[in-house]
Amino acid sequence: MKEKNIEFDTANPVEIFGVNNANINFLKQSFPKLKIIARGNSLKVLGEPLQIERFEVVIEQLINYYLHFNKLSLEDVTTIVQGEKQNQPQKNSKPETQPTKKEEKGKTIIFGGEGEPINARSIHQIEMVDAMDKFDMLFAIGPAGTGKTYTSVALAVRALKNKQLKRIILTRPAVEAGENLGFLPGDLKDKLDPYLQPLYDALRDMIPSERLASYLEKGIIQIAPLAFMRGRTLDHAFVILDEAQNATQSQLKMFLTRMGRSAKFIITGDMTQVDLPKNQPSGLVQATKILKDVKDIKFIFLDERDVIRHNLVKRILEQYEANESKR
Repeated sequence: MKEKNIEFDTANPVEIFGVNNANINFLKQSFPKLKIIARGNSLKVLGEPLQIERFEVVIEQLINYYLHFNKLSLEDVTTIVQGEKQNQPQKNSKPETQPTKKEEKGKTIIFGGEGEPINARSIHQIEMVDAMDKFDMLFAIGPAGTGKTYTSVALAVRALKNKQLKRIILTRPAVEAGENLGFLPGDLKDKLDPYLQPLYDALRDMIPSERLASYLEKGIIQIAPLAFMRGRTLDHAFVILDEAQNATQSQLKMFLTRMGRSAKFIITGDMTQVDLPKNQPSGLVQATKILKDVKDIKFIFLDERDVIRHNLVKRILEQYEANESKR
């Protein structure tokens, strides 16, 4: 008889075990020859080596499924166990552990915190997804509501889930949008969080709250204002600079030169919403001119066709563009 301890360090054990251990109880029924004991964030399994090997294959599939779709129901567990029984691995063969699930039509990037698919829903959003497979630096430029930030964060979360990179770094210039916010109470984090809230909102849609809190605590996901990037080398990371139109020329140059080895950079911005002082030119406007012909840098310009907010947003943008044309 063999004994095996299985630790759950990449997933929430409660999600794997199920409500009132429903998933574990089903596994016990499916592997009657094994003694399975749930303890904290681990499973203790006793039995014959071949049975334990089969059990480990199932557990690996369950963890991969949960990490991919952010949920694991008893129905999912049943499907995976039954599929494993129908296709038991032969000796010295590598089992198939890739999660499978019927996905919605469109370009699914990842599955959100509740298991819902997060899709690239417009032609330029799909272009962003395809571009990240070919380019290490991408500029996504367009008006509000076109999904620049949301799509970028989804791509970063996908890279982290697929272990393509070790961390996500999200940053924004701390520039007030035409308002004087005055004195903000609290510590440094409290003062800066209002500027970074859209990034938190996107992350909460895509990662379960407990796992997100853990990532933030461990520094796997870092959110900081642009000024904090100075002096750093950002390697093995997926880095997003949001609202880049509010970066000065020197700030944007500083940021772009932080790129380290095995890094992916996305720079998003809307050149019609620059909140810098009038005598301070936007670094994003300059970058589109200076870097437009640099090999391996991709520029994607989104427009009103990519707007995925309320239908009125698209009409508002069209009217503002028409007004600007007249002027």
